[in-house]
Amino acid sequence: MAPLITVQRLTKDYHLTDRREGVLGGMVDLVRPQKRMLRAVDDVSFTIDPGEMVGYIGANGAGKSTTIKMLTGILTPTSGEVRVGGLVPYRQRQSYTRHIGVVFGQRTQLWWDLAVVESFRLLQRIYEVPEARYREQMTFFNELLGIDEFLHQPVRKLSLGQRMRCDLAAALLHEPRVLFLDEPTIGLDVVAKENVRGFLRQAREQLGVTVILTTHDLTDIEQLCRRIIIIDHGKVMYNGLLEDLRRGPGHKLRLCLDLAEPVAPAELQAACAHLPVEWAETEGADRTPVLRHCALFSRSETNAATILAAVLAAHRLRDMALTEPAIEDVVRRIYREGLVPAPEALG
Repeated sequence: MAPLITVQRLTKDYHLTDRREGVLGGMVDLVRPQKRMLRAVDDVSFTIDPGEMVGYIGANGAGKSTTIKMLTGILTPTSGEVRVGGLVPYRQRQSYTRHIGVVFGQRTQLWWDLAVVESFRLLQRIYEVPEARYREQMTFFNELLGIDEFLHQPVRKLSLGQRMRCDLAAALLHEPRVLFLDEPTIGLDVVAKENVRGFLRQAREQLGVTVILTTHDLTDIEQLCRRIIIIDHGKVMYNGLLEDLRRGPGHKLRLCLDLAEPVAPAELQAACAHLPVEWAETEGADRTPVLRHCALFSRSETNAATILAAVLAAHRLRDMALTEPAIEDVVRRIYREGLVPAPEALG
């Protein structure tokens, strides 16, 4: 299957002028301005297949918004190439915009003082959506988003959650091939977030739309995306499956083992010597010696079954709990350690 989106060696530079302080500094700036170049996106490459939902994440200022603006045709790259469905966004903007939908969490494409349904009707005419198809789409949106109850209210009177549901429907009304989402759940409560996530899952399955999601809420990424791209200081730091990203260190296997007799500190250390130990101690609340043990491991090196087999060969298991590293911790580790994936992991 040929990729729907191809990004090759994409770079975007901004030329900035720093202002000096004070009146004298302003006069000096008129004669000798301080100019510098900021590289917001630096040699970024990736591909996205039709129907994929990909998380594109990074810290503030990492370059993700600049990348999205180049993908949507708002900005022209300094160098590199972008193709979406065979079109170059910044060269063929008029024909290209008919094939994409965009949702910005803190902005709306709906007309503020018009009733919601009037905005939908305007978009229907702009994108030349046939009446029969328009009605089918509105029925689909209402089933998943429940927008009928406020279709005839002005946009300015909607709550944030209601407006976001309408913005999602508006972005998909003309059946775009690609949907760009920038912080679609920002400011929403728990119920509203789950409604939005459920709708996006259904939209991808039933409409076949390709989705690029940028967000700081990593729960959105966990629940919606199998694959993520992490960008930091304009460079791609990771491009691959979320599951593979979690194979690194940070897994915890907590064990509670029955022991025949109380264990002295030296014996306790020996009992845990074959495992990486976070903490281990004896407990005798019910007069039964218990070894509490937490094994830290990386799934790229071993797995929980191997650790359990080693422990059960010598002790009887009373209880256990397995914890995977939180996605927030994994991403934080990438930023802190500057993890760069192997070349074969890059798309």
